[in-house]
Amino acid sequence: MTRIFRRAAPKRNSSYFARTMFNSLCLASIATLSLGAAPAKAAPAATGPAASGAVTETARLNAWLDAKYDEELGFSPIARSFQGDKTDQARIDDLSESASDRRLAWLRKSVMQLKAGFDRTQLSPDGRLSYDLWVYSYEEAARAARFKRNVFVFDQLFGAHTRLAQVLIAAHKVDEPADMDAYVTRIGGIRRGLLQQLDIAKRNAAAGSRVPRFAYETMIRQARTLVTGAPFTGQGDSAIWTDAQAKVDGLLRAGKIDAATGAIYKATARKALLEEWLPAYQAVIAWFESELPKADAVATGVGKNPNGAAYYAAMLASSTTTTLNADEIHRLGIAEVGRIRQEMEALKAKVGFTGPLRDFFKYLREDDRFYYPDTDEGRQAYIEAATGHIAFIRQQLPRYFGILPKAGVTVQRVEAYREIPGGPQEYQMPAADGSRPGVFYIHLADMRAMPIPQLEVVTYHEALPGHHMNYAIAQELRGVPRFRRFLSINAYQEGWGLYSEKLAKEMGAYQDPYSDFGRLTTEMWRAIRLVLDTGLHAKGWTEEQAIAYFLANSPLTEAQIRSEVRRYIVMPGQATGYKIGMIRIEQLRQKAQAKLGARFDIRGFHDVVLGGGQLPLDLLERRVDEWITESCRAGKAAGSRGC
Repeated sequence: MTRIFRRAAPKRNSSYFARTMFNSLCLASIATLSLGAAPAKAAPAATGPAASGAVTETARLNAWLDAKYDEELGFSPIARSFQGDKTDQARIDDLSESASDRRLAWLRKSVMQLKAGFDRTQLSPDGRLSYDLWVYSYEEAARAARFKRNVFVFDQLFGAHTRLAQVLIAAHKVDEPADMDAYVTRIGGIRRGLLQQLDIAKRNAAAGSRVPRFAYETMIRQARTLVTGAPFTGQGDSAIWTDAQAKVDGLLRAGKIDAATGAIYKATARKALLEEWLPAYQAVIAWFESELPKADAVATGVGKNPNGAAYYAAMLASSTTTTLNADEIHRLGIAEVGRIRQEMEALKAKVGFTGPLRDFFKYLREDDRFYYPDTDEGRQAYIEAATGHIAFIRQQLPRYFGILPKAGVTVQRVEAYREIPGGPQEYQMPAADGSRPGVFYIHLADMRAMPIPQLEVVTYHEALPGHHMNYAIAQELRGVPRFRRFLSINAYQEGWGLYSEKLAKEMGAYQDPYSDFGRLTTEMWRAIRLVLDTGLHAKGWTEEQAIAYFLANSPLTEAQIRSEVRRYIVMPGQATGYKIGMIRIEQLRQKAQAKLGARFDIRGFHDVVLGGGQLPLDLLERRVDEWITESCRAGKAAGSRGC
């Protein structure tokens, strides 16, 4: 088996960079899902005094880490809300730079306490994994702090101007009157948080780190949408006013308040929106508008920015959890593009298309048969089709997984205030208490940017057997410290998402050859990302050069491609984790199959990959290797041959 990766050294945890934009927001992929079954058991572990001591010491470590995680959550009431925890629900995180510095100092101290209080050699294998991951988080945070002036605080996809609104609309639960009191208080907190983020953005822009003009244009529209409609100016109700009224009405229907109290709550919320929310958004919009003439009209990557090359190298290391450099990743991407083109040629011939591949791409982009109508009925048909594919895969899961999620996953259109034509689909995790399911969010503003051949594969990536599995299983693990249930590691989660697209084919999906071509399209998409991300940020490519390469090698629509390329520009390095993570998971599966032979169990392999929570790729390999060793030991003990 050819290995294309080197182990990262020192160890790095991509959770920090995945959370950089929300370092104080702490929105980074937080939610929870229930488990249907316990993780598949490996072969019996060693017994005796030493093993018993390791179990005891690991239990002590887990208790210590849980206490530390509770302390860490004290920095982020927002994180608690996304987990379904109402503790400090009236508060918004301190989003200032000084607060980020205090959190880093706390992490540094916690690692010193960890090393002083525990002997790593006396822990169980899983205890050592927890120990390493905690150190990992600090090392990543410390390294990232060196590049704080390089970060884009606001962008068109994950900026604080839209994500803070999501805290109230999507995460803040209102079951009792006190929850509505907290909601109104939080409106003022959002003002403070937005202005703190704006202060950091101004410093970073002054240092030479500002998003391109297209991002400011989109962000201005997004922010204006959040202050348009009642109780502000404009027609209809704003998204936040609609949400506030709905939550008060929910208390009324539940009999928790009377009509007079409901009217008071609505008046109080309206006052807070006009006096707190509106001025903050006006300040943000004014700054976006002042930045617009200074921003690059010809967009490219961060390599040109002060310290940009070092920043991009750090982002690659974080996003891939390997030491592959930009040139190596670029070459890997070109090789993968060539390989997938050959598979596309074969499938093109299978459907009877006789022209060149570029003409087939054009046919897929332009023929009406491959699109739902750009109407409300067409959008609903898209959502229903995605829901049907989820139902099909759910029936197949027990043959491939021992660990199954209980909570459901729904399909929803992205909220209007943050929807982007051709924008990337996304997954939001369920709440810990089961009050909110997982959500597969779809941008449906432009149905010509949503080809039917790609519908099936994107659904598998975002829902089942993709992100709903990898997040849900991690976040309901028992017997591991809680912080591991909420880690977000780019190469792992996106590598799993891409691996699951191909796994779905093993599970019987893609019966329509055009949907199978859609699967190849999205794999090509991720291979192209390796070329474009490194091209933009390390080789000086422009947005238009990147779009031209994408169009030449993919049937994605130009609207999709432009949105994708703009995503890569504002999120340097992130797009490289998909293909690199997928290849590593496939390599680990091949290794296990080769070592275990007839003893290889696909359910056991998937449970090992998913059953430890999200991990950097080198630690994932260590976990799989331990499973292989234990499986061999069990086989020999039972008199089986092999290994």
